[in-house]
Amino acid sequence: MKAKQNIGIVNALIRITFGFTILSWSTAKLVKKPWRDSYILLALMGAMKVGEGILRYCPLTALYEKSQEQNGNYVGGQSGSNQENERGGQRPRQREQFRARPQE
Repeated sequence: MKAKQNIGIVNALIRITFGFTILSWSTAKLVKKPWRDSYILLALMGAMKVGEGILRYCPLTALYEKSQEQNGNYVGGQSGSNQENERGGQRPRQREQFRARPQE
């Protein structure tokens, strides 16, 4: 299965940064208190966030977008992306800007 990227580059960098932070903090705590299971769970969560950032794919975001598509509330992918839509790969049309009428 090829996962389609569903998070932006800034979001991915934030996930990588916080993932490594959580991973390093939890492993440092795990060295001092190895009997604590909560540090193992935090290490796994941090590693998961690093993986999401590297792959630029979040399963929870994909699940949310899929549920929005089924409900008919789906607006489009990530903001600023070039994702395809139902019109055959074209970008969605932007709302036209209306010019103000010249004053007489």
